[in-house]
Amino acid sequence: SHEEGGERQWSVLTKCFIGRGGHLKGLQCVRVDFIKEPGQDCLTMKEVPGSEFQIEADVAILAIGYLHPEHSGLLTDLGLEFAKSGNVKTDEKYMSSVEKVFCAGDMRRGQSLVVWAISEGRRCAHNIDKYLMGETNLPSI
Repeated sequence: SHEEGGERQWSVLTKCFIGRGGHLKGLQCVRVDFIKEPGQDCLTMKEVPGSEFQIEADVAILAIGYLHPEHSGLLTDLGLEFAKSGNVKTDEKYMSSVEKVFCAGDMRRGQSLVVWAISEGRRCAHNIDKYLMGETNLPSI
């Protein structure tokens, strides 16, 4: 994308999509800062006043990140161990601390690029197949 003139912008919040006739025309955006609030463990996102701007666009791909998976509910009920980052802890074969429970992608590695999630999913599937069947024909990449 850089070779084609694309430019990366960081700390930008999309406020809304702008469209006409059911087709995307642009994004209404604002710059943000991440502030450490007293008594809070996580940073708080704050809009920078007066930093609103628009970006022309005809396609939008949503990549929704998070700090770590929600622990309450299934993950805690299963008794899974968590890494210091808050992600599900696994061994080199993608198995969690609970036998027969595997994990990959953002939940294991943390938020990242979708290509990492795809790669991890394939490697995890390889290891699950090998665990269940004793061998596998699935590629590990």
